[in-house]
Amino acid sequence: MDGKLPLKANLELEGHGSLRVATIVNGPIQTNTYIVVSQDHAVMIDPAWEGEKLAERALALFPTAHLDAVVCTHGHADHVGGVAGVRRVLGEDIPFMISALDAPHLAEAVRSMKTTWGIDTEMPPAPDRLLEEGDTVEVGDACFQVLSTPGHTPGGIVLFTATSDANIAFVGDTLFPGGHGRVDLPGGDEGLIMRSLARIGTSLPSDTLCYVGHNGTTTVSRELDSNPFMAYALRHEH
Repeated sequence: MDGKLPLKANLELEGHGSLRVATIVNGPIQTNTYIVVSQDHAVMIDPAWEGEKLAERALALFPTAHLDAVVCTHGHADHVGGVAGVRRVLGEDIPFMISALDAPHLAEAVRSMKTTWGIDTEMPPAPDRLLEEGDTVEVGDACFQVLSTPGHTPGGIVLFTATSDANIAFVGDTLFPGGHGRVDLPGGDEGLIMRSLARIGTSLPSDTLCYVGHNGTTTVSRELDSNPFMAYALRHEH
């Protein structure tokens, strides 16, 4: 397991700002793409597929919001395949952000999707900003904090924000209701994803609403109560 990062992350938990979240299920593997809006500023998280259509949907849902950034929780093709299309419609200068550890493997991920699943995915542009543990991404009056959660990929991240109304985390494919993301794909590591589950369980407030990469939302408290993998991870980290 990775000993460079402490088990409990240093996060700012005092709530401020507000968010609206729209979920668009898209792509051949039913990925959740999220449009997050605060004060008419927006961030799109994990644009999976047919970015032009995602951009049009974003405009229809939030016609006055300006897209400030596209952020991907990890580098798999089903989470980055819409980045280029979104920027073609909404602006090539929109920053594309992803973890520093996953950025070098984007081309490999696109090739792997074609080889493994027979699915063609558009190659994303070069990232404009490389994210690491402790970085922040601002949108309106809210602020996302980057939590490193490797295991599904080497550079998986969680985006956490404490708003005035709720604690919210976009967890990508690190955490699923009752489970976790696959570790049998290139770059996957079972030991690391166990530590990442333990980090989520110890670092995020129990009432945190978790928006996942596929399927429905969950909460940290629900996973602490019912996710056997998180329970195992926590037992073996203490």
